[in-house]
Amino acid sequence: MKIGLDIMGGDFAPEEGMKGVKLFFEELPDSTVHLLLFVNSDAIAPYYNMIEPYKHRFTLIETGEQIAMDEHPTKAFKSKPNSSIVKGLMMLAKGEADAFISAGNTGAMLVGAMFTVKGIDGVIRPCIASPVPRVDGKFNFMLDVGLNADCKPEYMVQFAQMGKLYAKLVLGIDNPRVGLMNIGEEEGKGNLLSLETYPLLKAMPDINFIGNVEGRDIFLDKAEVIVCEGFVGNVALKMAESVYDILRIQKKIMDPFLDNFNFEVYGGLPILGINKPVVIMHGVSHANAYKNIIGVAEKFISSQLTEAIRDYFKPTKA
Repeated sequence: MKIGLDIMGGDFAPEEGMKGVKLFFEELPDSTVHLLLFVNSDAIAPYYNMIEPYKHRFTLIETGEQIAMDEHPTKAFKSKPNSSIVKGLMMLAKGEADAFISAGNTGAMLVGAMFTVKGIDGVIRPCIASPVPRVDGKFNFMLDVGLNADCKPEYMVQFAQMGKLYAKLVLGIDNPRVGLMNIGEEEGKGNLLSLETYPLLKAMPDINFIGNVEGRDIFLDKAEVIVCEGFVGNVALKMAESVYDILRIQKKIMDPFLDNFNFEVYGGLPILGINKPVVIMHGVSHANAYKNIIGVAEKFISSQLTEAIRDYFKPTKA
């Protein structure tokens, strides 16, 4: 299994990426993952000694350019073919890697994934999904959390379908409960999007739809899959990050539940609905996030989630 990892992306590149790779090699000595590390040799030179003992477990891919965090995604992707993001996604599209991970320019990752790897036939809009910590120590799964700020009901139905497959194949939940994020539990509550989406989900025979869930239900054992448009999902995700920053970091409150709000626990977020596993990381990721995201990508691949989504949305012959 070959996983591409962008060492040059992110605010703390390349040091934190190299530290994360070292942690992965140290803590998982029996892993069969071979890492394709997209690097600039001069930039990683001060840190190479920390991973040199494991050189049989990685291959360096040289990159001569870098897409900055503030660059226009489409222009940067087209104008910098030798950048880590472009080279990584191109190798993924060609089958030379089984997954690709980056903490670099999120827009360039999204544009590049759609341009090179391309969306799965039948999926109207790919989406970004995020684990959400629960008070019992487990995680729910919320989507979309930022890719589609404006949605149509048919997008929301597909988010539910892809979320169900993720919960079943990656999280190991046989019949995951699906809830629609809303401002009330009653079927008649919500905006036009919610009102139109509800009956569609209710009519889906293969979706274990439990109805509406509210913001107070996100962290509870009520629905393993929570469906919302990207605008709402992103607001909720950023709020969860602030909970960790305020209570755990600033106020020093020690609690296992709060610890799970740290995004580095799960490392990054998968893009669902494209033809190969692509995972985006937070720009401020540190070593622990890099270590953990490799495991997430490995599970993404081994679960054959992409293949399952492709098969699920395969057009049926008349």
